[in-house]
Amino acid sequence: MQIKKHLLFTALGACVALHGCTQTGDAGLKEKIAQMLLVGFRDTTLTENSEIYHDVKNLKVGGIILFDYDVPSKTPVRNIQSPAQVKKLVADLQQIAPGKLLVSIDQEGGKVNRLKTAFGFPPSVSAKYLGTLDNVDTTAFYAAQTAGVLAGLGINLNFAPCVDVDVNPENPIIGQKERSFSADPEEVAKHAGIWVAEHTKRNIISCPKHFPGHGSSMNDTHAGSADVTRTWSAQELVPYQRLLETGAISLIMTSHVFNANLDADYPATMSKKILTGILRGQLGFDGVIISDDLAMGAIADLFPLEVALEKAINAGVDILCLSNNGSVYKPHMTQNTIDTIYALVQSGKITPERIDESYRRIQKLKQAFL
Repeated sequence: MQIKKHLLFTALGACVALHGCTQTGDAGLKEKIAQMLLVGFRDTTLTENSEIYHDVKNLKVGGIILFDYDVPSKTPVRNIQSPAQVKKLVADLQQIAPGKLLVSIDQEGGKVNRLKTAFGFPPSVSAKYLGTLDNVDTTAFYAAQTAGVLAGLGINLNFAPCVDVDVNPENPIIGQKERSFSADPEEVAKHAGIWVAEHTKRNIISCPKHFPGHGSSMNDTHAGSADVTRTWSAQELVPYQRLLETGAISLIMTSHVFNANLDADYPATMSKKILTGILRGQLGFDGVIISDDLAMGAIADLFPLEVALEKAINAGVDILCLSNNGSVYKPHMTQNTIDTIYALVQSGKITPERIDESYRRIQKLKQAFL
């Protein structure tokens, strides 16, 4: 019953979501654009002088992402210091937000673990550990533990599970980080489904990633281009197919991998052929598509931000992940991004209807979970 409660495609859910959109239908263009942004920031506490205070209260961004490490300064001082501190930070941000705020984190477990024991959080295990053990009760236990911790902190969106298939165990960012449940896509789907169900029970949005599959790459998209043209296969879509068959998935994250057989010009995050053609058209997904972090090298090093934003939105991305946790921290990033997208709409490179489409999906998601 809990999973059914959160299906975005039930008649009741659609009615509630549409009512929410009606209530917020008069939102201006820049406010709608702001709802499409999920941003990172440098604060462990919230003050009126914080840039994130302005982004949330005045610019009305749709969401935030929390990190335990600040990459530009190479220091472990970013957003996370203790359970009590995180809980207060999240509560303070929600209090100033004009509407419900998506509060997100990458809490897969194992090596991708923002809520570390050093900060007072319980130990976690990797997807590889769970897939190798292949015990559904153990997977449910750790998924429930993770979801319970997040719920207690007020975090409502987890960028997990990773449903990349372990095609290449030497993959530096998936296989070597033990982020894949298995080389068998059906096993990946089985354990991912348990993960999603346990999160849904606790009102946490799960976000499978990285579409259309990062498990076969030889390179890390954080560092630059990752070409999977010769290594990717349609088997990597199976976990998405299985999860979508359950009706429990409302959010999917893109990958920045490049596959010339699917799109000869752009990586997946910027590809209409992949996101609209395959994910929406072939697989029938009508939920929210969120980009992987646009600060990653596979995008930031190869495309100007304006081009990346234009192509990603037109490809079908609804929420743009802007961690501001790449090699350089950029002040006023949120305002500059809103202004850039607004100018793209004014110039006709992005239509107002395309912004409205994403805005409606995001409000529908928030109505269902928050």
